[in-house]
Amino acid sequence: MPDVIPRNLTEGFRSLGLTEGDTLIVHSSLKSLGYVHGGARTVIESLLTVIGQAGTLVVPTLTGKREDSPNCPPVFDVRKTPCWTGIIPETVRNMDGVTRSLHPTHSVAALGSRKLAMTSGHEDSASPCDAKSPFFKNAVTGGYILLIGVDQESNTSVHSCEEIAEVPYHLQRDVSRIYITGYEEERILVVNRLHDWGKPPTNFNKLDELYKNLGMMTMGKIGSAEVRLIKSAAMFDFTIDLLKKDPLFLLV
Repeated sequence: MPDVIPRNLTEGFRSLGLTEGDTLIVHSSLKSLGYVHGGARTVIESLLTVIGQAGTLVVPTLTGKREDSPNCPPVFDVRKTPCWTGIIPETVRNMDGVTRSLHPTHSVAALGSRKLAMTSGHEDSASPCDAKSPFFKNAVTGGYILLIGVDQESNTSVHSCEEIAEVPYHLQRDVSRIYITGYEEERILVVNRLHDWGKPPTNFNKLDELYKNLGMMTMGKIGSAEVRLIKSAAMFDFTIDLLKKDPLFLLV
């Protein structure tokens, strides 16, 4: 497979259906693409070229860990705490002009015209990915979810659907009271029912063929990576309805 250059990326993203002005949440594996000239920054700049100044790029900058609980609340500084979601989101997080949402486990970083609208109020969520989260906002505003070299297991918006549908297995029973550090070094109280890392195993890839067959997801190849573009609103409507009818559908 030849090296990946910016033109390969922009042409690939446009061929999937991305256009100027789009808002999208990107989950990614840089290494899945093959060798990219310029690395993570080239991928980011290619996405920004496609969506333009009117568009908004959002990446998950997740920091949650298995030990998080009322007895072991997470530590989060919006400026300093690194994410574990990969080099592309970590690069975005450190770019000038980026805004990161104030959530102790499921923050996102955003760049573009709607960055404040997408990130504001996340600290007021009752759970990490509820209807006040950037993941749901992306759906109600007609945004997209882009999976670069990763599958539905990396699609955090499925967690949002689980929370909104109120599946019985997903969240911890007890509420955590977490003081996080904001942009002005202020302490901010976040009261959340965090994800239950000890829950029964799930299989989000059950949704993959359904999304494709129902026309809400297109797939393509960029470099060595399989890439998926999902219409977020359609995905949420379908998945929430599915989980309300069958709350245990995603369990293995």
